[in-house]
Amino acid sequence: MVRRFGAFTAVDGVFFAVEKGEIFGFLGPNGAGKSTTIKMLCGILAPTSGELYVGGVDVRADPEEAKHRIGYMSQKFSLYEDLTVWENIEFYSGIYRLPARSKRERMEGMLVLSGLEDQRNRLAGELPGGHKQRLALGCALQHDPPIVFLDEPTAGVDPISRRNFWELIAKMAQEGKTIFVTTHYMDEAEHCDRLALINNGKIVASGTPTQLKSQQTGVLLEVATSQPIRAFAAVRRELPETSPALFGALLHLTGLEREGIERKLRAVFEKELIAIETLTPVSATLEDVFCQVIESSDSPVSPGTGARIG
Repeated sequence: MVRRFGAFTAVDGVFFAVEKGEIFGFLGPNGAGKSTTIKMLCGILAPTSGELYVGGVDVRADPEEAKHRIGYMSQKFSLYEDLTVWENIEFYSGIYRLPARSKRERMEGMLVLSGLEDQRNRLAGELPGGHKQRLALGCALQHDPPIVFLDEPTAGVDPISRRNFWELIAKMAQEGKTIFVTTHYMDEAEHCDRLALINNGKIVASGTPTQLKSQQTGVLLEVATSQPIRAFAAVRRELPETSPALFGALLHLTGLEREGIERKLRAVFEKELIAIETLTPVSATLEDVFCQVIESSDSPVSPGTGARIG
């Protein structure tokens, strides 16, 4: 797929396929092209060129038919805050034109799925963030779509709500739904069957979480110090080639071999009067891989001309 806005190319030769029942994670920094890609797949935005198939439907030829096969949940709460939980569900059942004979049963099912049975008469605007997201998901699933697009579905919600939401996602996948999800949380990305990383409109890496972590090049060192912020600033200034990153109070550095990194690091810390408490080689996390790939991605991996989902 390609999408241009004047002289600017937002999506540049993106190609991928998502299988039925798969949880597919789409990762990338802000402005990488994630939302533009989703809008094209949902039939909201036409591609400049390329082919898009969603659930076997050619999105360019028949976008309305493709929309019947998908559910979409945006990162921003988009339901009516001045309606109750039940009224929002009822409204969307009308939007999706659910048959009268099954409408009530389907609405009750979405209420149960959202876990909001005891809050059906509460205004949506009064719900906590995690409950709002579950209600939005329930409304997006009213017509029982086989493919669900989730655009940063847990942004701004607490860790417990995030965990509960991903339990719902896993359950949907087990029931055969195809899930296409974007997230900035690397711990959430671990739950995906496969991932694609996009940067500057191009796919720069793809594979399972395990495959991507195994592609980490060189050695990864974890450094503990009593001054992590100051240490990070010093290493970023003096040793930018090590791609320093903070993980809580710990500093991660990468390089081709341990002795060279350690020697340079100790020289920097001695100069800055920073004491090293521990320095340990560790296995790469998805966040390490994400940072390394994005920072070094000047060219795409396996460029193509389109996308197929389900």
